[in-house]
Amino acid sequence: MYLEKVTSEGSKDPFAWYALANEYVSLGRPDDALRTFEKLREIDVSYVPQYLMCGQMLVNQKRPAEARTWLTQGVAAAQKAGNTHALSELQNVLATLEE
Repeated sequence: MYLEKVTSEGSKDPFAWYALANEYVSLGRPDDALRTFEKLREIDVSYVPQYLMCGQMLVNQKRPAEARTWLTQGVAAAQKAGNTHALSELQNVLATLEE
């Protein structure tokens, strides 16, 4: 897989890591996706889209505590970036965990 090659060669491009994590999600490989999201977070903590996608994946995997952590971190990252659209989406998913 092209994205595995790019990331294994040490790419620091957050989009490559994000795309790979989402590819793993679509392939039904949540553990690989989570590891990839975690690596992306190490590379670029400010990359806002990762938090929503990882949080949603963890919600779907029935892992609410982990999802809450990712979504809460995403809210902080979105606020810091001034990304109101992402902030709203993150808060909406987070609210579903608190019902």
